[in-house]
Amino acid sequence: MSKVTGFFAAIVVLVGISPLWAETTGQITVTGEGSVFAVPDMAVITMGASAEAETAKEAMDQTSDITTAILDRLTEAGVAERDMQTSDLSLSPLWSNRSSSENRPSIDGYQASNRVTVRVRDLESLGTILDAVLTDGANELGGLEFTLSDPEPLMNDARIKAVADARARAKLLADAAGVELGALISLSETGARAPRPEMLSMARASDSVVPVAQGEAELRASVTLVYEIVSP
Repeated sequence: MSKVTGFFAAIVVLVGISPLWAETTGQITVTGEGSVFAVPDMAVITMGASAEAETAKEAMDQTSDITTAILDRLTEAGVAERDMQTSDLSLSPLWSNRSSSENRPSIDGYQASNRVTVRVRDLESLGTILDAVLTDGANELGGLEFTLSDPEPLMNDARIKAVADARARAKLLADAAGVELGALISLSETGARAPRPEMLSMARASDSVVPVAQGEAELRASVTLVYEIVSP
């Protein structure tokens, strides 16, 4: 048989098996989600102090005194230095007649502010700490968030649940379609959500402290699996 004849024979063979391959395989893409709930073991508080005075120095000095008192109180409560951080130090003038077109605006005084972000790892002392820093002059509370100091092990549990959920969905859809799952072609993580607090109950250590509730934190993961499907 000549080389040309053999070449055309190979083409005939490939064309003959190609339709069969297309009929027996395909793909199915599924998304799975997994959630894990845990009791938070750490709180992140954003608080601050602001003061107004006739001069910029007076306003800044008052704010600095309050901030120093807050940091000292946190240290006394056992908060480590690495868990305290100051930020957003600002100073701005207080204007008068700013909206008037008849007189030129003038500066009546100044406002200074400073912010402190603190991580509280002893949640039993949280209410007492909040009450103490408010007593020391903190007059701004930017937020209170309950979280986990080491979320990765629980996040991995959520990922495992997400994969199991995706596999179960793939099997369900394959059975409904009358096909069989083949090999796993690809797996990708499509999302992971950090701890989010859910307020469940109010807890008050004593009548003199601020009431707080730590609730539960949810860790959620989602994955996408692509399987080969085979006709029975």
